[in-house]
Amino acid sequence: MRSVEEQQSVVTAAAVAPRPVRVAISEAQGLLCAEEVVAERPLPGFDQAAIDGYAVRSVDVKSAGTDEVDDEGNPVEVELPVVGEVRAGSRQPTRLQPRQAVRVDTGAPLPTLADAVLPLDATESARGRITVNRPVRTGDYVRRIGDDVQPGDVAVRAGAIIGAAQVGLLAAVGRDKVLVHPRPRLSVVSIGGELVDVDRTPGQGQVYDVNSYALAAAARDAGADVNRVGIVSSEIGRLREVVEGQLIRAEVVLIAGAVGGDASDTVRKALSELGDLEIERVAMHPGSVQGFGRLGRDEVPTFLLPSNPVSALVVFEVMVRPLIRIALGRRQSMRRVVKARTVGPITSIEGRKGFLRGQLMRDEGTGEYLVQALGGAPGSSSHLLATLAEANCLVLLDPEVTEVRTGDHVDVSFLAQRG
Repeated sequence: MRSVEEQQSVVTAAAVAPRPVRVAISEAQGLLCAEEVVAERPLPGFDQAAIDGYAVRSVDVKSAGTDEVDDEGNPVEVELPVVGEVRAGSRQPTRLQPRQAVRVDTGAPLPTLADAVLPLDATESARGRITVNRPVRTGDYVRRIGDDVQPGDVAVRAGAIIGAAQVGLLAAVGRDKVLVHPRPRLSVVSIGGELVDVDRTPGQGQVYDVNSYALAAAARDAGADVNRVGIVSSEIGRLREVVEGQLIRAEVVLIAGAVGGDASDTVRKALSELGDLEIERVAMHPGSVQGFGRLGRDEVPTFLLPSNPVSALVVFEVMVRPLIRIALGRRQSMRRVVKARTVGPITSIEGRKGFLRGQLMRDEGTGEYLVQALGGAPGSSSHLLATLAEANCLVLLDPEVTEVRTGDHVDVSFLAQRG
């Protein structure tokens, strides 16, 4: 029996990242940047108002709101005429003369000689003039040319995940396309004479094809570009034809229902001409029986997964998801793992690493993680998909651990966030 770590090493060694492609920045979200994006122009490209207000020379308003008095002992009142207005997007050059103000919108180019912007609430306006209630210093409420990015600066680094901020920065430096690591293409096939698609009513002895839908969703969540082939006949010629077609269009292929009993023999016969497939017992539960090989001219990683939907999803989480994350170029291929205190006893199978469904919570008082196992112990209903739907984590138990007491600490792997 092969250990989980040994099987993961075999699988991840087959990971091949698709060649980087150039895509529109609107299509790049969630992907890894494959180039250093260098700014060619400064950002902002001109001095501009950071708020709505009045562009002024700071020296003209330095006495506003102070205790300074005139020759007759009266408080100095700073009044300035408003000699114009500049809106955002204006391309008309404006020059400010000493002891004048110009009304400006947020983002408007700053008039020549102006070095600050007075906020509206720092002034009182009447008959084309403003009374200034407090001073501003040079640079106040002004975005200077190149404050964000200077020419030659790296705007987005290679290896950065492109999120909303990165898309915005790419647009801000004038890039409409960017080189990215594309999503690996993944195909999902289900086999089994008992399967019917969800648009049909199952007859006696028939069940819905759960795996192709569940695995396709899991693969999309991991970041793959998914083609759900659906149910395929296990007739040797037809199965070989379908899989061979998917090997041309995909970087990863999943075949669910292909291990255990006669199904594994049929699949191996059908695919023997395409490459070697190993069906192994891996020291894990659920999903100990699984298959893996590299098929076709391009040696495409191909997985044989159990027909049991829970087992198939757990094998996907442990084996397939890391392969997808590596193909995406992610530095961290595994889920985050934390320590959590159990709120009930847990049992596991000796000699196999446990990946048991659980519900992770947090103690409001201490901030400590707490976990409740939802099934998967020997003799329990490990096939129940409903408990996996309720799970937000997997409880990880070493092969030598058979019992965990209430209050013990265990490793817990986060699943996708719910809600």
